Amino acid sequence: MDDRRYRQRGYKEHEKERQGKPTEPSLSGAPAAPTTRTVSRCADCGTPLPPLTDSLGQCPKCRSELHSCRQCAYFDPGQHFECTKPVPERISDKGARNACSLFSLHVTVERETTSGSARPVDARRAFDNLFKKK
Repeated sequence: MDDRRYRQRGYKEHEKERQGKPTEPSLSGAPAAPTTRTVSRCADCGTPLPPLTDSLGQCPKCRSELHSCRQCAYFDPGQHFECTKPVPERISDKGARNACSLFSLHVTVERETTSGSARPVDARRAFDNLFKKK
């Protein structure tokens, strides 16, 4: 009578499934992994910054300062003084150039896009492409 409660649905099902299946899936039919790249973007306009950008310079498009809190990897509006590192004093203007010794330019990892999926020039063509028949 005690063994009946262990036959309930959901009890140790993950162990039952694991017994009959191989531990590692085969990679023969798996799609290729997307390629990625590391890039820094301007916090104000989103323009990709060229590699080896001087962090003491300005954004080539909007001319905002690059050595500022908003461009830093440690910038977090939810933290004390809006920084994840222990800073001694608050910097009031987060977009202005500062002399913080903990500054590190924010770098993200993005997927590479293929050149074959070029965007249509006008909105009408983009709409037509959505509903075209194959």
